[in-house]
Amino acid sequence: MIVAFCLYKYFPFGGLQRDFMRIAQTVAGRGHHVRVYTQSWEGEEPDNFELIRVPVKSHTNHGRNAEYYTWVQAHLAQHPADRVVGFNKMPGLDVYYAADVCYAEKVAQEKGFFYRLTSRYRHYAAFERATFEQGKTTQLLMLTDKQIGDFQKHYQTEDERFHILPPGIYPDRKYSQKIPNSRQIYREKNGVAEHQYWLLQVGSDFSRKGVDRSIAAVAALPEAIKKNTLLFVVGQDKRGRFAAQAEKLGIKDNVQFFSGRNDVSELMAGADLLVHPAYQEAAGIVLLEAITAGLPVLTTAVCGYAHYIAKAQCGVVIDEPYSQKAFDDALRVALQNSAVRNGWAEQARHFADTQDLYSLPERAADIITGEVHG
Repeated sequence: MIVAFCLYKYFPFGGLQRDFMRIAQTVAGRGHHVRVYTQSWEGEEPDNFELIRVPVKSHTNHGRNAEYYTWVQAHLAQHPADRVVGFNKMPGLDVYYAADVCYAEKVAQEKGFFYRLTSRYRHYAAFERATFEQGKTTQLLMLTDKQIGDFQKHYQTEDERFHILPPGIYPDRKYSQKIPNSRQIYREKNGVAEHQYWLLQVGSDFSRKGVDRSIAAVAALPEAIKKNTLLFVVGQDKRGRFAAQAEKLGIKDNVQFFSGRNDVSELMAGADLLVHPAYQEAAGIVLLEAITAGLPVLTTAVCGYAHYIAKAQCGVVIDEPYSQKAFDDALRVALQNSAVRNGWAEQARHFADTQDLYSLPERAADIITGEVHG
């Protein structure tokens, strides 16, 4: 079977991109031919993929995406595939992997009348409608029930088209795979002393992930705790305004920024808390990576996977509407009380041992290839 994967951009450190890679590799590992259409590709190119770079020239994202779609459709007409799988919304997909929130719901909540007159809005609304509207045949691979509710609210999508996937954490992220004394070793490697409090925030798109909220919470800590607190922010984005915020709040030396790193599992093994006070997050795979690493989490209820933190009892989920004071207080209490953190870490490890947090790529590959239905 020839399976065509459509992905606007690939880079190694995005959550959607990592899910794509594992699913595509699983499909290829079952003997199918994997073809990938992308506008840009960063990082290693797998030998078992037919990688096609799609030429685009527009100066806007939505313009490039429209060009991409037209080009891919023309190529598929000449070189047909048995399945077309999209990791971005677009017409004509057999299967769509829903890593994003519902655009129509986001616009309804956040945008005004004039935004709906823009070409950007018209493009993204049309591509989402073509994926989810009633009567289409696209099978929809979903991460959370909340996503389904939002899409059905706007498009009345048929129930049977939705497939909820289990999470898909890399098994090597699990705490039991770590080397002995990993906490001490990785703290020393990263210049973090044992008496310091090490906070970790991981994710590209710093604005959406709430890096400003994390910086504000560090600044609000009592002086005795704050002087011993380090926040590592890891992800592909521009740090400018966030570094300026830290400097303005007098904590420039407490906050360090890094572009995407390959050693996130090491950072999680050494850190004390993952902070993820996102403004918007369809799922938030990093929350589950933290659970499997035995790392307590402070996050927000908007994250699709936040319910796992509550169920595992391994941290704090800040309810909506968001309160910065509630997040500040949660961070202060967590850092003041090592017994609380240790209890959360123990609960996280138990959850990682007893729940299916790992089989997303296999389940997705089943549906894509038709080897299992439903």
